This record gives sequence, structure tokens and C-alpha cells, in this order.
Amino acid sequence: MPRKAIRRKKERKSRVASALEVEAEVQDDLGSTPENDLDAGSDAPEPIVAEEAAEKEGSHEVEEPTEAAGALAPFDPLARYLAEIRRFPLLDREEEAAVAKRYYATHDPADAFRLVTANLRLVVKIAREFARASGNLLDLIQEGNIGLMEAVKNFDPYRGIRFPSYAVWWVRAYIMRFLMNNWRMVKLGTTQAQRKLFFNLKKETEQLEAMGIEAGPRLLAERLGVKEREVEEMQERMGQHELSLDQPLGGEGEISLANILPDEQNNPEQTFAESEWRDFAKTQVDDFAATLDDKEREIFERRLASDQPMTLQEVGDRFGISGERVRQIESRLKERLKEFVKSRAADIERMHG
Repeated sequence: MPRKAIRRKKERKSRVASALEVEAEVQDDLGSTPENDLDAGSDAPEPIVAEEAAEKEGSHEVEEPTEAAGALAPFDPLARYLAEIRRFPLLDREEEAAVAKRYYATHDPADAFRLVTANLRLVVKIAREFARASGNLLDLIQEGNIGLMEAVKNFDPYRGIRFPSYAVWWVRAYIMRFLMNNWRMVKLGTTQAQRKLFFNLKKETEQLEAMGIEAGPRLLAERLGVKEREVEEMQERMGQHELSLDQPLGGEGEISLANILPDEQNNPEQTFAESEWRDFAKTQVDDFAATLDDKEREIFERRLASDQPMTLQEVGDRFGISGERVRQIESRLKERLKEFVKSRAADIERMHG
């Protein structure tokens, strides 16, 4: 084996060992203090698996350090971050309650900083749940930290719940929103049901197939509590691949995908025909209005020909009649208008088609 390859292998082992050591210390802190133990009934995140996190971050080839940088080993941002957040002390229950109440009353940035930094390790644990859905765990941690800060701003310490139990939902929400917005250029889920399917459809399908059960749309819909049509739509969306309109076709690259897509807009003949039809319709409406008496014309203009029609009651109040009477006159005007247009153009329906 070449010396360069041997050196890289040793450096990789050293980096993974360093990450394992740092994260093991983080887990010791989280396990030995009550600060980040979620209250009973909360959806507690899975613990961090240090080796998997280190392997995920180190799966790509790392450039060798240069002498100018003065580095002796490849830089691992995840291990560095875990080492940095260990510098911030944790809070026990009493300290946490005191700091939270003080911030709730004074909004002192120092107290907010204390709550945030004491729970950075909690964000790492939650982000680890979504590591498979992202290529970079640090991106998820960053979004989770934003959610943590929002949790601090909105937390009410007098509601009888611990801050970590409250913050976990904010952290998860921001991480999930980040994944939804960045998994593809086009958003796959905007409604609550679509977001639920985005995160659970593949997992539920794998569980059913592992039990030897065919994961059909109807069964998946029943298990996930959504409509069968929504399952089918999400399966179709997640199975499609994005294509760039500027993607070159052929070897020369002179023609792109956008050049061969059909133009779905109307051709000049259709545009002209539609313009002629609109002019004809407007002329017939104007001529029909000229045949009406004053009251009928005002009802026609304020109810049928207006972009912002008045209510039946408003029109009725102008003439001292009931809204129901206005509705009857309006219905009669519609029938008269239809007959008037047909009499002026016998082939109107054929022209419109």
C-alpha cells in the first residue's frame, strides 16, 4: 500500500477516535444530569451514536492539511463543534427555572444566552434523528439552534413544564421545515397531511414490506391516517426526478431541454379568435343594457355587470324592495340576456366552442 494511502488511513482512524472520545463525554454529561431528561410523556430523541455521526461527516475524501495552515490532522467540523459546546455548563432544574423566570420577566439577553447554550447538546441529539435525510448533520444542528432560540423567546415558565420538554418541539419543527424546503428545489409538501407523508411514508412502507405485507396506498393511508389519494400523489412526487430546463441535449450542447418543450400558449389564430369573441360579447351586453328601463338597468349594472357587485339587500334598499325581489328580477334579466344574445347570433354556441 502506498505511503500516502497508509497516512490517510491512520489520520482517519485518529479523527474518528477523537470524535468518539468527545461525543462520549457529551453523552456522559447528558446522562448524568436531569437538565436534558425530557418529562414523562414527551417524545424523547434517540441518543447520539458517535461513530455513525463521525463516519457520516467523514464519508467524503478529506483534503490533506497544508503547512501554511499549521494543521497536523484533517479538520473535522462536527468534532470541533461538539468540543466547543462542552465548554458551556448545564443547568439543573432549580437553575433552569430561575433563569427562565428571570428572562420571562426582564428579557435580559444574558439569561437567553444561558438557556440556549445549556441546551445545545439537546439540539445535537434531536438533529441526529434526521441525519439520514440530510447530507450534513451540522446543517440540521444549525436549524435546530434557531428553533431553540425561538423556544426561549416563547417559553412561559409558569405553565408547569420544563424548558427542554417545550424546546424539543420548536427544534424539531425548524429542522423539519429545513428538510422540506431543501430536499428538492420544488416543495413536495405544503399541507399538514403532505408533511406527515413526507417524513413517514418511506418508513411505513419499509416496515410493512419487512413483515411480508404489500404496502399498497389504501393500507398506507389507513396506517398514517390520511386519504388514499394523498398517498398516491406523494408516492408519485417522491418517485420523480428534477430536470433542469437548461440541461443540454446531445454532444454539442447547443440545444437544451427548454428548446424542445412544446409551447402550451395559444397560437396567434386562437388569440385573435378569443379577442373577437370578447369584443362581440361586450357589444351584445351593451346593446342589451340599452333595452332595459332605469330600474332594470341599474340592477343589471350593479349585480351582473360589475366587478364588485352589490349585495341583494343593498340593491333592494336603493329601490325600497326586498332582497328576494331583487333576486327574482336578476334571474329574469339573465334569461332575457341569454335570449337576446342568441337572437343576435344564432350560431353563438358553435362560435364559442
